Amino acid sequence: MQDQATPTPARLLSPRRKTSGAHSPAELAREQLDHFAIPADSPVAPPLLALTEKLYAAHDDLLGLWAETTRTLAQLPRADRLALFNAKKFVAFQLAKLLDLLQNPSRAVHQSLGHSLETTLAKGPYPTFDNVAALFSANPVITRTATYIFACTEWIDDAFHGREFLHEIYSRLLNPTSIALANHIVDLEAGPEAADYLAWNFNSGMSAIDGALSHLIGYRDIVLASRNVYGGTYQLLHDWFAKPSNLDVAIEFFDGCDADDFSAALTRAQTTHADRLADGRRIYVFIESPCNPHGTFLDVPGICRAAHAAGLTVLLDGTVATPFLSRPLRHPDPTARPDYLIHSYTKDLAGAGNTTAGVVIGRAPDMFAPKGEPGWDQTLFWNVYYVKGAFLEADKAFEVLSGMKTLEGRMLKKCINTRILAEWLSTHPAITVQCPAIVGHPHHHLVDELSYLGLPAPLFTIDFERAGLNRLHFQRFFDALAPMFGHMVTLGQSNTVVLCPALTSHSELSPAALAAAGIAPTTIRIAVGDEEPRELIRDFLATAKLMLDPVAPGFSDDFPQGPVVDQLCDEIYVDVHRRHAASRPRLAEL
Repeated sequence: MQDQATPTPARLLSPRRKTSGAHSPAELAREQLDHFAIPADSPVAPPLLALTEKLYAAHDDLLGLWAETTRTLAQLPRADRLALFNAKKFVAFQLAKLLDLLQNPSRAVHQSLGHSLETTLAKGPYPTFDNVAALFSANPVITRTATYIFACTEWIDDAFHGREFLHEIYSRLLNPTSIALANHIVDLEAGPEAADYLAWNFNSGMSAIDGALSHLIGYRDIVLASRNVYGGTYQLLHDWFAKPSNLDVAIEFFDGCDADDFSAALTRAQTTHADRLADGRRIYVFIESPCNPHGTFLDVPGICRAAHAAGLTVLLDGTVATPFLSRPLRHPDPTARPDYLIHSYTKDLAGAGNTTAGVVIGRAPDMFAPKGEPGWDQTLFWNVYYVKGAFLEADKAFEVLSGMKTLEGRMLKKCINTRILAEWLSTHPAITVQCPAIVGHPHHHLVDELSYLGLPAPLFTIDFERAGLNRLHFQRFFDALAPMFGHMVTLGQSNTVVLCPALTSHSELSPAALAAAGIAPTTIRIAVGDEEPRELIRDFLATAKLMLDPVAPGFSDDFPQGPVVDQLCDEIYVDVHRRHAASRPRLAEL
């Protein structure tokens, strides 16, 4: 029997968890009935008291099961883990069955209160009566609610201090559907390291970038960024953070892709901004890999090591890679991992172009701590997420979760199509292709080292500068690429889309900045989709014949055609699928 003088962990279940004087499940049960004014001589008191006491005792039993699972799980054979999972799953059904049984008499009591039609319509159905079965929905439930009912004053006090996650209070902060997505992306990105990371979802990729930067950057700090970042990121840094009337942040960019390029730029930044650093300001590193618009990979592990050796914080936008091509948080060397990983769910993770959403993933102590604990006000949750309200609503979270189920198959096909298109286009003497998958590209080795199977990101650029086209002829060609090449300002959808970065995604850049980023007036960004690649080639070729041959005779004849295209498609398709199959774990290893 439990020592009556020892507070029981089951006190967590009590409506007086902060002020209880009880020391055993029996005392807690009696105290709970008193709290809700149930007299001891009430006919319902004995069964309610017995049930409540069992719940308190069950809480301590669950804690014991949790502790034993944590202690022994790593040593359990796989068959025993499967057995334990299924045994626990059934216990969850049993607990839910008890909760369901509780709802029928609760509904009867609620009905007996005799609310008028007017009041009943205004209040709607009481939420706890019909939601139990939703616990076992095969997909996360879309929780379309702004707020939640309170359990009691002491529980809601804990909830507002971040000490009671079951008791969600407002969907701007926590929503079950959004939390399911946040947990899922952490599992995908961090794998065995998932327990060390947390994620917060935002309403767009740009909200996620702004949230992470706002969390870290202070007045007159310095941001050292990779040259080829998304145009919206460039605009956010230059037009908001660098604005003297806002934070007067200094923005520096580095060219190149490896750690040496970064280290040289860091030295320049330290020299240029020595006065700021002397005043205690800090340098933060923002990189994007693969880069938009060229699809170039950066040596993320090497850059992270160099930055961390200098005591710097690294933010990585990994949107274009997705967890299919690269999982930087799983690197065996912790110093080679970024401190924050950002995704625009809008792109390939959702995959269909039907929602906007974003996420920031970081180490758990940097993302959340209960209010009042040391450093709690320096976590991303309390410092930015809690107060800014750029949350992700349930319907969007559900769309992303649904889309992510097909990520591997979609990305594999897109990467195959990218290789086919890039290699086919690179054979033309008047077209410059910027795609690191092409052998001979200066950063081809980074794709082999950092990307799954050495596959390219489904994003690259071409330009027609060598073709000598005037602006009108180039525009007529570009406008005629539809419908096979969609004219849309996005990437990561199931269909192939094209845009001119200088006019759209990177239009915020000055002419000098565009040139430094390798973006010419005739640059076309191709975000590759899942179509049949021969059809993409067929319509590109037809458009060239229609629009370019009249002003550049024989232009289309310089493309490979016919059986040569078929051979290219077949060889790349077979090569990638063969290597993909070979990379799968062998049964004996599982």
